[in-house]
Amino acid sequence: MHRVMIHPASYEKCQEAIDRAFDMFPQKIKGKKVVIKPNVLRISRADEHIVTHPAILRAVVDKVEALSPAELIVGDNPGLHAYGDNKLSFERTGLMEASKGYYKNLGDSSTQLEFNTDFLPHVGVSTDIMEADILISLPKFKTHGLTVMTGAIKNSYGILPGAQKARLHQIAGSPERFHEMIVDVFRLRIPDLFIMDAVIGMEGNGPASPDLREIGVVLAADNGVAMDGVVARMMGLDPAGLRFLQKARDVGLGDFDSDKLELDGDMQILPDFNLPPLSGEANAGNPAIRDMMHATMRLLPKADSELCSACEACIDQCPVSALYMAKDIPEVDEDTCITCFCCQEICPEKAMTLQ
Repeated sequence: MHRVMIHPASYEKCQEAIDRAFDMFPQKIKGKKVVIKPNVLRISRADEHIVTHPAILRAVVDKVEALSPAELIVGDNPGLHAYGDNKLSFERTGLMEASKGYYKNLGDSSTQLEFNTDFLPHVGVSTDIMEADILISLPKFKTHGLTVMTGAIKNSYGILPGAQKARLHQIAGSPERFHEMIVDVFRLRIPDLFIMDAVIGMEGNGPASPDLREIGVVLAADNGVAMDGVVARMMGLDPAGLRFLQKARDVGLGDFDSDKLELDGDMQILPDFNLPPLSGEANAGNPAIRDMMHATMRLLPKADSELCSACEACIDQCPVSALYMAKDIPEVDEDTCITCFCCQEICPEKAMTLQ
């Protein structure tokens, strides 16, 4: 039986909901390495509600800080529109201040992991995510053009740094395959606790829609399938109709059936909730979106000879050894590069450009 908390909250008074989440789903944090991962899609303002709201992040940081972790990190890898803008995305959204000095650029380094060969044989995952003793995921209550909704499972797509996300988007090719692929990413490192910002949610053609919806709750769970099942029902969806939830249940990651869930709080189905058009099929076939993902996937790092100091930090950090020194400047092996762009994130001189 999975438990899901639904607690009334505002951004001004959300600490009570956060405290309740940790009471219901206690974490042994003292002396551990803890990573908090909000949903940071791209540079935006907090009042656009494209990202996890800073008030929610701040409340979670305060709570974790009080539980005495040995190390605390706050970070994410932004989406398709914001490679290389990791720090700026946090600053502009207000999440940097909410991080209380614990922000870290998760794109600085990645660890190679075996993946589903139907998509890619290997992917790079942010090293700090893989090394965390406790991973806390802070998704946002939103719609999504390809997956219909984005929540606990989809938030884990941000454990992949760089253009791998664009490459996997394109390889998937269809909404159904993309649904299946995000479950494979989720399985690489399943978070230990999920706390969702549903104070103000998003409807329409997300994940960056201007159509906002006041909901007034914070959700929490220690199972992402259960949480997303509840979110789907709140949006007026049948969870069984979402392929990513079907697959997650089929591979034993949890359940979304009502008789398998225990709700702590009142679940309200939102009337006339505006879902994305054609459940993502329009976006998947949109030529402009396909061209954007293809262009992003083809980007390769190139060192600026005027800025490069030949420190070799990029070579040291490359998870697949795709960089080598040639005439005192790093060059990339195109066949080996996995477009994670760790080299660009780590370069102290900002000498790596994407071309």
